[in-house]
Formats: sequence, structure tokens, C-alpha cells
Amino acid sequence: MNIQSEINKLNLFSNLELLANQVVEGFISGMHKSPFHGFSSEFAEHKIYNRGESTRHIDWKRFAKTEKLYVKKYEEETNLRCHLIIDNSSSMHYPAMKRQSVTEYNKIGFSVLAAGALMTLLKRQRDAVGLSVYSDDYEFYASEKGSDRHFHQLMTALEGLSEPAGYGKPTHTYTFLHQIAEKIHRRSMIFVFTDMFQTETDKSRLFSALQHLKYNKHEVILFHVMDKASEYHFDFDNTPRRFTDVETGEVIDLFAENVKSAYEKKVATYVNDIRLTCAKYRIKYVEADISKDLNKILYTYIIERQKFV
Repeated sequence: MNIQSEINKLNLFSNLELLANQVVEGFISGMHKSPFHGFSSEFAEHKIYNRGESTRHIDWKRFAKTEKLYVKKYEEETNLRCHLIIDNSSSMHYPAMKRQSVTEYNKIGFSVLAAGALMTLLKRQRDAVGLSVYSDDYEFYASEKGSDRHFHQLMTALEGLSEPAGYGKPTHTYTFLHQIAEKIHRRSMIFVFTDMFQTETDKSRLFSALQHLKYNKHEVILFHVMDKASEYHFDFDNTPRRFTDVETGEVIDLFAENVKSAYEKKVATYVNDIRLTCAKYRIKYVEADISKDLNKILYTYIIERQKFV
């Protein structure tokens, strides 16, 4: 699919742009220090006015009280640095789809559209964005930059991820999260898009890798991408089915109804462990059910992201 074309259809961006225009720099600086000013909106201290300086930031109320000229001094501007991480293993391409759009997508489709939407928004705010993609290999890496050329390079990389993938690309999440964490040196906001399914079965090592992302005071947001109906609730009709693990090739024949209750309990326990681990390490956990509206998920998050900067 054409990512840029689909992103342009999202109501999310027109709504956010309108909101940003109405609140002007206040909304932007509420998320992080605004790049649109010579001064930020966060007051630091007064300093005595020196002849020849601009009168733009003289505190006239203080002058009225003291008959002395003082200039308001503000905190130095800094743009946000952001890194997007996408799991591109075979399980992320569930369910199989020939064509994806802004209203119909699988797990990798959601991740691509959401990442592209965030990247577009961050570009409008002149922020630096980087991208990492992994599966059984470290497939793509680009450090954080803010140029138009870099933006188009990342868009091209995202578009390639939405193509259908075959079986046999296992997930080595904790292996590559450690490597990615080592590459991001300056304090950044990190988005992770993954279904949290992994070929590597050591749960403690996965949680350790998530903790590693938090070093250097990074702010981490985990989008737990799932098809909740089938992957969480195991909603299948009660006909005999063959289930195939798309990453290992293992198969099992069964009636879904016979294992639904036990399956759901195990998955609920695992998801709860993820939530608790994220809370422990102060990682923002976002449930991303692909049956839900993409606009609502992202819009809710972007409003809440003010807390993380």
C-alpha cells in the first residue's frame, strides 16, 4: 500500500493540526520545548535589561512595580529525538491480507501506519526521527535525523514492511532490543511496535531488554499489537482446525472450543505480566487491538504523550 496516501486520509492529522493551530505554541511546548519560537514558553528567571538588547521580552509589569527594566529569561529550546522500533517477524503479518488500507490492516499494517503517522507528525514539529526493524535479523537501522531526505528514506523503508511475508521469520526481540538500546546514545522517545510473541522463550530476558531501553533516561512507549479476538480470546468456530506457527512451522490439530478457556487464562497472565513489567520500569503500555480505530488509538496516545517529555 502507499503509506503516504493512506496517512493523508487519517482524520487524526487534520484534527491535531487544527488543535495545534488553535492552541498555537502552547500545545506544542506542552509536549516538549517548542521549536517554533526564539524563546520557549517555560519561564526560568529575570535578568537586568542591558541597553541595546531587544525590548521584546521586557517584563513591563515588573517595571511598573520597580521602575527598573528586567528581561524574562527562558529555558533553552531543544527538539525531540524519537526512535521507532518495529517487529517484522512472521507473526506480525497475521492475519494474511492481500491488500491493506487505513480501515483494514493486519498487525504489521497497523504498525506501519501508526509509525508513519507519528513520523509525519514529528516531522511537522521539526523533530529528529530514527527507525529500527528486526525479526530474526537486524533488518534496518537509521539514526535520528530531521531532514526531508531522511524522512522519505524512512517512509520507503516502512512501505516495504507492509508487503506480505512468508513463514519462517522468527522473533528475536530481546536480542535486538539490547542492540538497539546500545545505538541510541542521546535521550530519546522510543516507540516499540510488537505483538510480544517470540521464538526466544525466556520471558525474564525479554523484560530485561525492555528495561535496557530505559537507560540514558529514554522514554519508552510499547504498542502491544494484537488481533485481540483471535490471539487473546481465541474466538474460532468449533470446527476442527489446523493451527500453524508461522515462525517455527509447527502445526497442531484441535477444536478451538476445547482449549479456549485454558488458552485465554494463559494469555491473560502473560499480558498482565507485560503490563506490570512496563509499570515497574515506567514504560508506557498501549494496547493496540487492530480491530479498533487507528485514529482513536493514536489520538489518545498523542494527548497523553505530554506526560513523557
